[in-house]
Amino acid sequence: MSGGLSPARLARMHEIMAGHVAKGLAPGLVTLISRRGESHVDAIGTQALGSPAPMRRDTIFRITSMTKPITAVAALILVEECKLRLDDPVDRFLPELADRRVLKSLEGAVDDTEPARRAITLRDLLTFRSGYGFVFGSPEKYPILKAIAELGIVGFGPPDHTTPLGPDEWIKRLGTLPLLHQPGEKWLYNTGAYILGVLIARAAGQSFASFLAERIFAPLGMKDTAFFVPAAKRDRLAASYWVNEKTGALDLYDGIGDTRWAKPPAFADGGAGLVSTVDDYLAFAQMLLNKGKRRHDAHPVAVRRRAHDCRSADARAKGGIGFPARGLAESRLGLRRRRRHRARRAFHDARKLRLERRLRHRLGERSQGRDDRDPHVAARAVSGLFADLSRFLDHGLSYNRRLKAEGTVMRFVIQVRVTKDSESGQLPRPDQLRVRGFRREADAGTQGAGRKLRAQTTAKK
Repeated sequence: MSGGLSPARLARMHEIMAGHVAKGLAPGLVTLISRRGESHVDAIGTQALGSPAPMRRDTIFRITSMTKPITAVAALILVEECKLRLDDPVDRFLPELADRRVLKSLEGAVDDTEPARRAITLRDLLTFRSGYGFVFGSPEKYPILKAIAELGIVGFGPPDHTTPLGPDEWIKRLGTLPLLHQPGEKWLYNTGAYILGVLIARAAGQSFASFLAERIFAPLGMKDTAFFVPAAKRDRLAASYWVNEKTGALDLYDGIGDTRWAKPPAFADGGAGLVSTVDDYLAFAQMLLNKGKRRHDAHPVAVRRRAHDCRSADARAKGGIGFPARGLAESRLGLRRRRRHRARRAFHDARKLRLERRLRHRLGERSQGRDDRDPHVAARAVSGLFADLSRFLDHGLSYNRRLKAEGTVMRFVIQVRVTKDSESGQLPRPDQLRVRGFRREADAGTQGAGRKLRAQTTAKK
């Protein structure tokens, strides 16, 4: 299959990327572009500075923050299965984060706090608005940074794969810190993804790493994506560097032979802990593009296809309609329902607009030459509108006329309410009228599908 990739532009891309390597910005890199089933991969340079090992298509990289979208998908899988809900407090699974206190000021003392206005939700964690996150500055200016360093918890800086803290101990220590901002109030980077990893593990009843492996990596064929690199794959691992702020040179962050990713970590963090290859990440990205499917013609592989009743136990006991949570993949039935709903809304909105125009026109005609201070002008102005509006709404039926069609009696009733302005005491001008909406009710006086159609208008002040 041809994706229509331009050879000239691919050559231009190679020239640009090779220039980055030639300038010493990186020892090597791998670029992948995929379009309509066609993939182009370009490997340039070496896997480490001074190393003869060339960069390869299957070179393994520490993908750092590209871990975050995978963590978000894992959370949405649990939303799809109703084990988590977007707007429910996370206290049920993370009691360490219940009853939060919040710093009154970032520059203030750690114990200078106030109660949180509400609990942290899954939506807060996914959108990085939980109240925890990066703060760029010095501990002298922000005492909270000193408290974080003393606790030895990761998630507020570069990834640390060697932390001895497990997820339970990590969340326990995090719970001793106040929030930096009120939940939902401010976007703060990174830490929310680390909390998500702990939340997913507890909600799923298994480790975060095993959940990702079973529910995402295995179904998508991401065989080289994990939280560590086994010895058999170590020769494909690239070295990791960061830029020295003073000299501008590349300093080694993590090597190959002595890599910190040589064994499973004590804390598999959901913010920056994974390693992967370009083809593995392409499989993940393509799944997102295909709405949960590995290929366009495949079944969803990352989530369960069955629609779930995600209401609470109390809501289910009361009965009524339960709508399945929106997750990574949408059921075909739910998609059809949403399409029908959008079509009905579009028709309803268009009908409201036409009714507004007709009402303004008729009211304008019948109000000409009348004293709008007359308290009875409303009745006179709308007199006769019923027939006009009923013909408009029911496609030819006059007011209160009954139509028998296939044994079904249908009656249409239109109610128009025009109110005077409470301050000026005047009736609204025709251009101020707005149709508030339509409401259909069962007509107790008819049989079968009898209905009443009520249209109410109100003045926009």
